[in-house]
Amino acid sequence: MSAIRDADTKPELAVRRSLHAMGFRFRLHCKKLLGTPDIVLPRYKVVIFVNGCFWHKHDCEVFRLPATRTDWWNRKLTANRLRDEAVQDKLRESGWRVMVIWECGLKGRNRILSEERNSFISRWVREAGSSYVEIPAPMNLLRNKS
Repeated sequence: MSAIRDADTKPELAVRRSLHAMGFRFRLHCKKLLGTPDIVLPRYKVVIFVNGCFWHKHDCEVFRLPATRTDWWNRKLTANRLRDEAVQDKLRESGWRVMVIWECGLKGRNRILSEERNSFISRWVREAGSSYVEIPAPMNLLRNKS
């Protein structure tokens, strides 16, 4: 597992390129914030996590529990998911807005077109609406939960 990257992954680089092209300037992997978010937009008080569907146990077609040591993997991935939720809750309590971009929203059968995704991200960041959003949201709809 030491070969698994936690920063500068392909999905994260794709999101960063899109954000930069849209005119956003950001910080990367800010260790001062809980959970070390992948992307931080301090001007808008927004943090973005770009999550792999496997490591964060996303309920989608990309996630598959390994066939061997299933109990161990299930405990590990469930703990990852619970830790993610706790970190996101604490960030929101301290005034940050949280966006989670899932790997399946960037690639795969149910990916969201980049123009549609970029338009949604830009609107959400600039309009300061809800405090939490996932891309793709459950049922592949871009819905907010506050």
